[in-house]
Amino acid sequence: KIPHHRIPNWCDFVPLCVCAVCVMRFPTTSLIALLVVGISSTSYTAGVEAFLSGSSNTKNTNMLRPILSSIRGYSTKHASTTLLRRNNANSKKLFMSSLSTEPDYDVIIVGGGHAGCDAASASARVGARTALVTQRIDTIGELSCNPSIGGIGKGHLVREIDALGGVMGEVADQAGIHFRMLNRRKGPAVRGPRGQMDRDLYKAAMQNQMLELHENLSVIEGGVEDLLLDEGLGIESMAPLTDVDPSSNFGFGSNTSQDQKRMIELASSKANQQFRQARIRGVIITDPKTGVQKEITARAVVITTGTFLRGVLMIGKDRYSGGRHLRDSEEVEPPSVGLAKTLERFNFPLGRLKTGTPPRLDGNTINWDACVIQPSENPAIPFSHLRQFRGEQPPNVASGNLIDCYKSATNEETHKLVAGYAHLLPEYDGNDGKGQGPRYCPSIFKKVERFPERTSHNSFLEPEGLNTNIVYPNGMSGPYPEEIQLKIMRSMIGLEKVDIIRPGYDVEYDFVNPQSLTHALETKTIGGLYLAGQICGTTGYEEAAAQGIIAGTNAGLAAAAATRGEKSPSPFLLGRDEGYIGVLIDDLVTRGTTEPYRMFTSRAEYRISLRADNADLRLTQKAIDYGLVTDEERITSLAARETLIEDRIEDLRKFRLFVTDWADRGGKDLMGGDQMSKKSGQKKSGEEVLGMPHVTLSAVERIIRDVQLEERNKAVLEEKERNDEQGQSASSIPDELSVPNVMEASPPAIYDTVEASIKYKSYVIRQHKDMESWRKAQGLRIPPDFIYDHASMPTLSKEEIEKLNLVRPATFADASQISGLTPQSLVYLYHCVQKRNKDRDWARRKADETKNRDKKEVSATMKE
Repeated sequence: KIPHHRIPNWCDFVPLCVCAVCVMRFPTTSLIALLVVGISSTSYTAGVEAFLSGSSNTKNTNMLRPILSSIRGYSTKHASTTLLRRNNANSKKLFMSSLSTEPDYDVIIVGGGHAGCDAASASARVGARTALVTQRIDTIGELSCNPSIGGIGKGHLVREIDALGGVMGEVADQAGIHFRMLNRRKGPAVRGPRGQMDRDLYKAAMQNQMLELHENLSVIEGGVEDLLLDEGLGIESMAPLTDVDPSSNFGFGSNTSQDQKRMIELASSKANQQFRQARIRGVIITDPKTGVQKEITARAVVITTGTFLRGVLMIGKDRYSGGRHLRDSEEVEPPSVGLAKTLERFNFPLGRLKTGTPPRLDGNTINWDACVIQPSENPAIPFSHLRQFRGEQPPNVASGNLIDCYKSATNEETHKLVAGYAHLLPEYDGNDGKGQGPRYCPSIFKKVERFPERTSHNSFLEPEGLNTNIVYPNGMSGPYPEEIQLKIMRSMIGLEKVDIIRPGYDVEYDFVNPQSLTHALETKTIGGLYLAGQICGTTGYEEAAAQGIIAGTNAGLAAAAATRGEKSPSPFLLGRDEGYIGVLIDDLVTRGTTEPYRMFTSRAEYRISLRADNADLRLTQKAIDYGLVTDEERITSLAARETLIEDRIEDLRKFRLFVTDWADRGGKDLMGGDQMSKKSGQKKSGEEVLGMPHVTLSAVERIIRDVQLEERNKAVLEEKERNDEQGQSASSIPDELSVPNVMEASPPAIYDTVEASIKYKSYVIRQHKDMESWRKAQGLRIPPDFIYDHASMPTLSKEEIEKLNLVRPATFADASQISGLTPQSLVYLYHCVQKRNKDRDWARRKADETKNRDKKEVSATMKE
């Protein structure tokens, strides 16, 4: 069982014959000798295992197993760790450390970005001794690009992270200086909370979380140079995950689909043993102050290197190594090269992606009056469920420390400059020199190239903090030479005299095709090694943190259980019908990606039920079951919110009025228009009325309250009249606010959820039926001559048309594996193919009927 990457030598074969005889004749002495010599090949331990399993001498067997365990650990370390071959002193050090059964930590998180922070928090919360290793402690929580959190699809992820007890939502609330709910004019399912951050406040709040507020979490400053590995085909992980007992619903839930059960089974260590070539046992780091290398051991490692994996920075034709620039500085943080080489050595499918950040502008040189103001909402909807349940506003909203953003736009002159200086853009390693950047956050050059018919593109000017004049021009990334960037910016509205504080740049970096991961985000090749964030091919802070919380939870659960000597836990996974995090990870792991992946609501087939307002109702109880959420306030607030929502829906269901009364009190147009007049003799419940278009919860509650007050007051007056007739003292009519059993307005903590739950009730049922029909249709074939274009399929995006024409899927199952093709588009494709088949069948029947009729006419003519 010599590792495939190492050339066999004499010591792998010559002693084998001697060992085979000696172990059988003198087992105790022979095994001690092997321990001292430190033979490198795992073949010996495999042979000894066979001897022990067949030995009838219980005393020898029990005595030799601990020695064998030490040999196994040392032999694989000796085979895999290149440092062992460099000098004897280092070899002795590693050999002695291999005899220790207790690693330094349970879990090591590599990187202090958004994925790393939420991974570290999750691992520590489930009870694992966790170390967060970062090149610089003062850059933990840095917002490297856009100073904002949330948005369409992304805001859903933040709310889900918060529902799982993650840190991003709370930190965003603390640092937010501008809040808006995007898509407010559309339905609740696609509304996305977004907040503009103060960079300094965000970083300070995140560092406080990592350094002060988590037990079991240590922060270590140092650069991770390489991984410590034990190698061997099929080797068991030091922190294995197991699949779930089929007889138990734990980890599944009563409504868990067969797809989810299969997903959990495939994430187990046993299922991936055939692919495993090594297991993790720690990292090698360099002390930034002394430059000395040292080892830190652990049962599991989560890599969240972002853009640092063999990163190259580019401005114009200039290229230089680095993961990113330090903020407000020309200093560069160094890339991670050793990790990339190790992943490459184990044949991980690596690719190159790029992303870019725009120039930073001097706000004092902007003509704000020429731009369109974009004020913050006040009051705001917090990211934190707990804060919303308490009825609290984010700190800067409560104190009035809010900023305004502004909107500018490009013009035809801007586009001429962008296209005219395209020859000065960098030459990339990926995509034939063009680079593979994010499709949905493209550079200004890509926008001009893809949409030549457009004469303008919006750019939002976003101040980076309360105490700075630096402005981020959203949508204007482009790594032109600095003087060209200045020309482009000065061609825009309100920026005619603007100055650039720091030029924009691109970074190109390695990523691992996420199809090499399980749904737990553990690599199939190296047991105990997890990946999260941009290394998996995603783009965006929110997508990174969402992966981080899943990877950190699974690494922490497995490692903590192994340390305590407990049974291997089942993986913590989310299905596509449970959350956007489940959609994100399933898309990555099953489809992979060839371009930076961004979350949108259109990617979720169950988006009607996966709303931002109900993330805690969907996910927090599952997090409690796995020990990821232990905060008593969060647990109590979840139970209280569930009760309040159920009670309010039940109250609406019980209250009934004639439809004419609803129309009279709420207005005919508001309460259903002419449709209400057609049903004048019927009664409808508050729930039924709220389910109609344009009817709001507040309007229904107001009508119910008015009716209940009238009925209550009438009952009090009748009681007063009876008392007067009987000569008893009359009770006064109570003030309406103190009248019991009268419906009060729903508090903000439940308002959106109650309204959306009722309005979407029938759509959710239809949604599940559509998806069930789609699953049954996946085996059907797509005609090979089917034409993919906007003329026949107008609702498909340009990206989807391109990919369908490129892949030409043979079946709907093949189509479902195309990255970037949304579930709704797949259902639409199914209907288009079905319609085309029906039309063709109809045309064939007509042709056959015509042919048969012609034959009959010819036959009749011949008879005549």
